[in-house]
Amino acid sequence: MTDFFISLGMTYGWAWFVATICGILLIALPLMLGVAMIIYADRKIWAAMALRRGPNVVGPFGLLQSFADGLKVFLQETIIPSAANKGLFLIAPIITFTVALLAWAVIPFNSGAVLADINVGLLYIFAISSLGVYGVVIAGWASNSKYPFFSAMRAAAQMISYEVSIGFIIICVVLWAGTFNMNGIVVAQQGHVLGFFNGFGFNPLLFPMWVLFLISGMAETARAPFDLTEAESELVAGYQTEYSSMSFALYWLGEYANVLLMCTLNAVLFFGGWLPPVDWAPLYWVNGFVWLFIKILFFFFIFSWVKATVPRFRYDQLMRLGWKIFLPFSLLWVFIVSGYLMATGHFA
Repeated sequence: MTDFFISLGMTYGWAWFVATICGILLIALPLMLGVAMIIYADRKIWAAMALRRGPNVVGPFGLLQSFADGLKVFLQETIIPSAANKGLFLIAPIITFTVALLAWAVIPFNSGAVLADINVGLLYIFAISSLGVYGVVIAGWASNSKYPFFSAMRAAAQMISYEVSIGFIIICVVLWAGTFNMNGIVVAQQGHVLGFFNGFGFNPLLFPMWVLFLISGMAETARAPFDLTEAESELVAGYQTEYSSMSFALYWLGEYANVLLMCTLNAVLFFGGWLPPVDWAPLYWVNGFVWLFIKILFFFFIFSWVKATVPRFRYDQLMRLGWKIFLPFSLLWVFIVSGYLMATGHFA
């Protein structure tokens, strides 16, 4: 894209700047539209599983319901509690929303279709996703209310518990792919299993790591059954209790952008990203964007299905799962995977 703007007579600096802005908009605007649509899809899936209709009035088939809800919160007044720390109270949802968008910079949507094709793309995502908890923690503290504060403490403990196991899971993927580059990880999955299947998830040795990653992703995004940070039966609405209007909406947008990101990471790290599921020439006629989109929708359906059917964990169950099951199992699996790769001469 930079070359295109240079051909229009721009200097390299300005061409790079304009191309980068255009790339950001090409990701951010469809992402925001996608968030609105998956909120609608989420509610429809929950309704179907509860034998209800779900949104069906605003627009054809209720498709405009998310936009109506967005307009409603936009027109509401932003209320700031008198005892709250005003500056931190207002900046907390902005942090959550911004961090949710930053991680998409290194996601490859097709071969070469990535905003920043950096060599440490996976480390970048790991670092950015760790920052998301700051928006929750700051909101809990700045609200000067006990329920948001309890929620902030839960969020911090939950993030630490599952980030550790996610780190070991990612090590297994990196060992097998031999790179931290997101494009490189996708390419390494081509014909990976029996020269026929595209994806680490089809590998019996890495399949357990995908299962752990899927569950840890739900905990990382605080989706049910791990939504202890906003458990309405205990904490009213958790860290969002004192928020209203667009501040509240930014948390919703950030949460669903993170859910979409986790669905995308499941597809990119374990199921071939933009590659078709099977390494068969006719399947490559379908654009890589389409394959990635189908995989994201599949994983989002799993996220929504779990939320509609699985009851919420108790907090001690959440901690036990993270520290006593996922952490030792993922650490053991790093030894198994690295041992297998050493024995088969993978590092030679």
